[in-house]
Amino acid sequence: MYTTLRKVTEKAEKLNFTVGSFNMHNLEMLPSMIMAAKEMGSPIIIQTSAGTAKYIGYGVIASVCKYMAEHESVDVVLHLDHAKDFQDIRDAIEAGYTSVMYDGSSLPFKENILRTQEVVNYAHARGVSVEGELGTIGGTEEGVFVKENEKVFTDPEAAKQFVEATGVDALAVAIGTNHGQYKSKTELNLPLLKKINETIDVPLVIHGGTGVKEEDIRQCTNYGVRKFNVGTELLVGWTKEAKRMFGQTKEDASLRNNILPCNDVVSTVIKHKIGIFLNLNAN
Repeated sequence: MYTTLRKVTEKAEKLNFTVGSFNMHNLEMLPSMIMAAKEMGSPIIIQTSAGTAKYIGYGVIASVCKYMAEHESVDVVLHLDHAKDFQDIRDAIEAGYTSVMYDGSSLPFKENILRTQEVVNYAHARGVSVEGELGTIGGTEEGVFVKENEKVFTDPEAAKQFVEATGVDALAVAIGTNHGQYKSKTELNLPLLKKINETIDVPLVIHGGTGVKEEDIRQCTNYGVRKFNVGTELLVGWTKEAKRMFGQTKEDASLRNNILPCNDVVSTVIKHKIGIFLNLNAN
């Protein structure tokens, strides 16, 4: 089913698991991402930056996701990640995206609330879910750059006020993760995550999931995380395999012979992550 963030996180809340949200970086990897989720019996959130969506075409991505969701019997959400421009959000929704994130985390608190409210009102009127962000997550990702000394952890009481004022369907929280981190693992502030979860009643989101230790993922799930973003690990894996394959191929060989092994790397990573996210051994 082609569905929304709100619906898959409601299911995740009832069964105490988290839904993997995976960044696609080109159209070639998209089918293998969805098929990996189908093999694992899990919903999947496909997310794109505005830059990727403009490069491929918002409507092209939405059409593929909707077609595969309906024909492969797998729950698929298509999510616009870290959108700061209302026009990008409008374009995504009009093209068929089922979820958007408005990132006002760099704005003053009150302005973040007001702008997020505007997005929520527009999106909810069209049946689309909205993720907000409070606090700042470090590191570098397409369209996102935060220095280490500029990171601000999410305050639980501010989060409560933000959620109540905006009506967001999910909240991205800052508890120590970093975008783009893949050579090392971060130390999460799990007590803070627990406090946030006790203070607000919407699904929580972890960005920078590649840099999170696998043993911490279950605790994140038990503390209310229902959407877990993974992007850098897919990008690095696909690119490394592409460099290897293209470096040894003949110039007149079919491109698919080089691309398919790259997609297999992505599929393997996603299935491994979903196996952890499903939290199957939890009580």
